[in-house]
Amino acid sequence: MTKPVRRVVTGHDVGGKAIVLMDGPAPNQKLRNTGLVSTLMWATDETPADISGSSDRAARESGVAPPPAGSILRVVDFPPLTTEAAAALDQSAIHREMGLSAQGHGAPARHPFTHRTRSIDYAVVLEGEIDMLLDDTQVHLRAGDILVQQGTNHAWVNNSKANCRIAFVLIDAQEPALIPSIWRNWRRNWVRRKFRSRITGRAQPRPAQRQDAVQPPAQLRRP
Repeated sequence: MTKPVRRVVTGHDVGGKAIVLMDGPAPNQKLRNTGLVSTLMWATDETPADISGSSDRAARESGVAPPPAGSILRVVDFPPLTTEAAAALDQSAIHREMGLSAQGHGAPARHPFTHRTRSIDYAVVLEGEIDMLLDDTQVHLRAGDILVQQGTNHAWVNNSKANCRIAFVLIDAQEPALIPSIWRNWRRNWVRRKFRSRITGRAQPRPAQRQDAVQPPAQLRRP
């Protein structure tokens, strides 16, 4: 298990004075089957958030996605991942452990860690470095970098030699308006190509697209 994360939670006493309610290692730390360690720091189940209580709102079982109309704060430690280890991963098992639907649409995922949530995510790299893979591009992040994720397909892959620790804030959101239309267009074009290939006996090339056309993602999930 990685080093614990100190968590300080403030609140009010019965007289309304500001006090520290909790100060110590966050207790809800889980070692996942993939080797990463997830520490749930806090969660809310409503908007606006109820901040009048004194109970530990991280004392729960939770998947990756935030509750409806709620939010989640967690810290995740990503150990280095070799190419051989990545090849042995089972994406369906990973999605089940993350509490995500295993049903997907579109082309095969780029990496077994590929997933998406219907949320706005703020990711702050606390230590180390990591690669964040999208459908056909990627970005390299280092300690001090901040990423804003708007419900996109992505995979966090640590190709370095040391642990990478990231703090995540996930807030429930609406699906991007373009996702249903992209899925319909992709599905219609896919059916047309399959139909033509059965008639001619050979695969049909994809039609050329304008440079400014929206490209269908490698993996797409319905709302």
